[in-house]
Amino acid sequence: MPELLEQEYNIPIDELNTALNSGMFVHVRNMLESMAASDIALLLHSSPPKARTVIWQLIDSNIQSEVIEELSDEVRNPILQNMSPEKVAEAAANLDDDDFADVLRGMPDAVFKKVLKSMDKQDQVRAKRVMSYAEETAGALMNTDTITVRPNVSVDVILRYLRLKESLPEATDYLYVVDKNDTFIGEVSLAALLTSTTSKLISEVMETDFEVIPATMHDSEVASLFERYNWISAPVIDENGILLGRITIDDVVDVIREDAEHSMMSMAGLDDEEDTFAPAIKSTKKRSVWLGVNLFTALLAAFVSSLFESTLDQLAVLAILNTIVPSMGGVAGSQTLTLVIRGMAVGHVTQANSRWLLGKELAIGFFNGLIWSVLIAGVVAIWKQDIMLGAVIAFAMMMNLIAAGLAGVLIPLMLKRMKIDPALAGSVILTTVTDIVGIFAFLGTATWLLI
Repeated sequence: MPELLEQEYNIPIDELNTALNSGMFVHVRNMLESMAASDIALLLHSSPPKARTVIWQLIDSNIQSEVIEELSDEVRNPILQNMSPEKVAEAAANLDDDDFADVLRGMPDAVFKKVLKSMDKQDQVRAKRVMSYAEETAGALMNTDTITVRPNVSVDVILRYLRLKESLPEATDYLYVVDKNDTFIGEVSLAALLTSTTSKLISEVMETDFEVIPATMHDSEVASLFERYNWISAPVIDENGILLGRITIDDVVDVIREDAEHSMMSMAGLDDEEDTFAPAIKSTKKRSVWLGVNLFTALLAAFVSSLFESTLDQLAVLAILNTIVPSMGGVAGSQTLTLVIRGMAVGHVTQANSRWLLGKELAIGFFNGLIWSVLIAGVVAIWKQDIMLGAVIAFAMMMNLIAAGLAGVLIPLMLKRMKIDPALAGSVILTTVTDIVGIFAFLGTATWLLI
């Protein structure tokens, strides 16, 4: 892993680790000074907890706030908890509003109150404002660094105003047009300003056919809109149409990455903020819950097998073949489940088209069942010289592959309706279904036809 990091990001992980272990802290400080904030954040993510503490102390205080922006909660929170409230307030004050909110939400209440007290009045007001929006909403994701103009001002006046500013907010492609009450009424692109006659009014060149983002919209929906319309930035308004701020593409990229990590990690029962170098006890606690759930489902499948104990005693070959059917059902069901969860995440799967999707996956289950049941029947019949045994496993394979397709669609839809994350719970429920159906179909049919 260190070699990969060096190759892809040109971060001298081995050299830094050697210098740290040798106590060459001045050399490490000099190396850190030549690195970008994002690279330092990657270095912290790639280091054990003790090394992180030392590295953080060697980072120039002028860029600590930039590094904090790039850290996950699992890495950032322990660092902040070891800093004085005044230092945390100083670092947090330089963050964008959305990152500022993330930092504050990650603090324990007692620490948050101390940090808030150490802030000046302006930052206290800002903290209360950004914390007023629920996490994972557009309001929590937005920044307030917008440039607003009035509709009755000329293009020439706006161009002169922009030239007087030292810089524009990052990813500025539009200026937002508001009335005297800050009600959002339109937007004007920088391209339109540069190419329009300077005597024209903003009301003549602004766009009124636009999509705005309510502050209460979920951040996943915001990401879908950015993808659909290829936005670089978009305005955020409250329920009264008042302009609150804007969301930029760099924040949306973070949402997309976090959603992808969440889906991937949830399927393994892990927190999407899981720290690779977290202490063993902490990681064990997090993973034990998931292992306990899996143990319960395994016991459930074992209980179903025990119902056919006498059958297994009489035909030992069934015990050998008993794992094939549940295994095939599990793989087929996982394929469907992954496809449906991904479709739900990007907004492709809805209640309106779920019935069609269910029919499609049942058909796939039938065709796959037909192909593989014929194949396994032939293999078993030749291997064990028993055509009836081949027919039994073929029937069980067909039933389980159809059940897997059905469960792969219905489970995520039902979990979403129950407000449960399908990525987190779907795979466990699916495995339980395919194991029980596979075992019951195989051993039940064998008991009926062979004993």
